[in-house]
Amino acid sequence: MKVLLLKDVPGSGEAGDVKEVARGFGRNYLLPRGLAVEASPGAMKQAEARIRQEKERKVQEAKKLETLAGRLQGKELHFKARVGSEHKLFGSITAASIADELGRQADTHIDKKHVALDRPLREIGTHEVLVRLSATAEATVTVTIEPETDV
Repeated sequence: MKVLLLKDVPGSGEAGDVKEVARGFGRNYLLPRGLAVEASPGAMKQAEARIRQEKERKVQEAKKLETLAGRLQGKELHFKARVGSEHKLFGSITAASIADELGRQADTHIDKKHVALDRPLREIGTHEVLVRLSATAEATVTVTIEPETDV
């Protein structure tokens, strides 16, 4: 069955591609979810405008992410935390707390999934953290963890 993909389908193709797919996959998955239409000359004409709009939207989204990455690049975040022996934190600074603070500073929403931390930060000091907004938009921020002072 030949279908015209209206949206990106992992493992099958990108929006605008004409693909030969198994009949069951096309009829039971792609067509009901609006991911594809049968590849007929009339459907191709109708889908071209929709595909063009989708590609323009993706380009605009990529530009916005690049701009946001530029704004985030080099930002410094300061956290205060309770410290125990050997300069270890009682808690930790997680990707979620870094994303929240970045969002406050940049006046936008940053998802914690975009903050690339192998494990939560548990030591005082300065740490470099990578923020991956997309495959091409990345920023490096500096996270400084200071001991909380008792008054």
